[in-house]
Order: sequence, then C-alpha cells, then structure tokens
Amino acid sequence: MASLKELRARINSVKSTKKITSAMKMVAAAKMHRAERRSRQAQPFAMAMQRILVSLKQSLDGRPSLPALLTGTGKDKVHLIVPMSSDRGLAGGFNSNINRTLRNMVKRLQEQGKTVKIFPVGLKTYVYCRSEFPNLIIGPEHVDYRLGNVEYQSADQIAAYIESLLEKQRFDVCTVIYNKFKNVMVQTPMELQLIPLELAVKDTDRKDGAEQKNSSGLRDQADYLFEPEAEDVLHRLLPENLRVQIFAAMLETNAGEQGARMTAMDSATRNAGKAIDKLSLYYNRTRQANITNELTEVISGANAA
Repeated sequence: MASLKELRARINSVKSTKKITSAMKMVAAAKMHRAERRSRQAQPFAMAMQRILVSLKQSLDGRPSLPALLTGTGKDKVHLIVPMSSDRGLAGGFNSNINRTLRNMVKRLQEQGKTVKIFPVGLKTYVYCRSEFPNLIIGPEHVDYRLGNVEYQSADQIAAYIESLLEKQRFDVCTVIYNKFKNVMVQTPMELQLIPLELAVKDTDRKDGAEQKNSSGLRDQADYLFEPEAEDVLHRLLPENLRVQIFAAMLETNAGEQGARMTAMDSATRNAGKAIDKLSLYYNRTRQANITNELTEVISGANAA
C-alpha cells in the first residue's frame, strides 16, 4: 500500500501534467483557428487556378509539345512521393496516419514493379522514412526536412526542387500525401498527384442546364479568353500552380496538426482529471484507514491500562 506521502506526490504530479496539457490545448486551439483561416483563404485561389488550367488544357488538346509539368515524362516507371507531417508529436494519430498511407502506397507501387523515391516534409515522417525506407529518401543538400513555419517561400523551395528533378527526368509521377483538415476531430489522409497534373473531365452529359464538372468539381467548358496566347499562359501558370497546390497541402497539414493536438490534449486533460479524482479518493480512504488504526491502538492501550 502506498504511503500518504507517495500519494500526495502522485496527485501533485498529475495536477502539474493536467496544467501542461490544458495549456497546450488552449495554445493548439488558437493556432488551429489561425491555420484553418489561412487554409480556407487559400482554397478559392487554388480552385480558380485549377479552373483556368482546365480551360487551358481543353483549348490546347492535340498540341504536340505541352509542358512536362502538365504531361509528365510520358512514362510511369519512377514515382516521387512527398509525404507531409508535423515536426512535433503529441497529436494523436495525425502523423501515424500519414506514415501508414505512405507505407501502403510504397508497397502498392513496388508490387507493380515501380521505382519509388521519397522526399519527406516534416520531421515525424522523415524519422519514419529514415527507419523504414532509408534507401528511398532524397532531398536537396543541407535540407533539414522540417515543415517549419508554413510560408509560401517554403512551398516555393519544395516546388523548385521538384522541378529540378523533373528537368533531369529523375521521376515520372509526383504525388503529395497530406492530411486534409475537415474538422477538429477528423483529418483524412489524401493522395494528390501533382505531376502529371490531373485535370481529367467526366464524359457525362449536362442535365437541366447544369454545368458539366470534372472529378474535382470544376467546370469543364473553356470560358476564358487568354492574352497572350494560351500556350504562353500555360507555361507561366503551371509552375505557379505547383507552388499553390504544395502550399495548400502545407496549410491543410498545419491546420490538421493543430486540430489533432487540440483533441489529444483535451483528452489528456480529461483523463488527468479522472486520475486525480481516483487518486484523491484512494488518498482519503488510506488516510481514514490510518486514523482508524491509530484510534484503535489508542483505545486498546487505554483498555489494557
């Protein structure tokens, strides 16, 4: 049986932990609201760019030489995967979901006879890849693989590195894996193919005057006039689109991380409260038992005298 001193120490320890988790929950909540707002603000821009690219692709169908960012190398042999995770833990299953999705994707591609390369973004997925796929990791010199503060400059650097690999034909297909933020409780792992750019449309007829849409929910009709020529606009827009899509995935990852951490810390705080209640009850029972024993000894001694 634990002594009263030991029980008091354990109760104080759990109370200290509860204060920490409660503070982390509040910090994560503030960061999540800010990250969610940034992510939502970026979405209309990314969707508008996708709509323009749909129109550009339709207007240029049949051209013999389209940019590699749109068409890829024309092969499907080497796949570059860019998994995105957080740099820190204490976020529930947020990072393990990304790592599980990555593992399944690598297994699937290797079973198909594909060559896989991984450029991890975020320390947690980098540590996982270094343990599970050490020979598949690639990255620019002096890179620390951190997600860091989510800024457009970081997305620009990642996109520039991917473009340099594409120019050297070091890969054929590039896919980013990230957690899509749906709400505080739900972050869903997503696989988004960046190169070749997926802008395929559905071959369904319009009904009741409704606009025909592609798989991304984008309008199919080419309702844009381009100046200068559409091909020039495409060459200028594709690199920017790559950066925007990477930046959007980074924003989603950041919002999802904070949401997952907020949920995890809320659960930890509630569990700490329950542990304190149980320990306090046990402490009071032990203290009462000690008092009863002492009284019994005093009474027994008095009777013996």
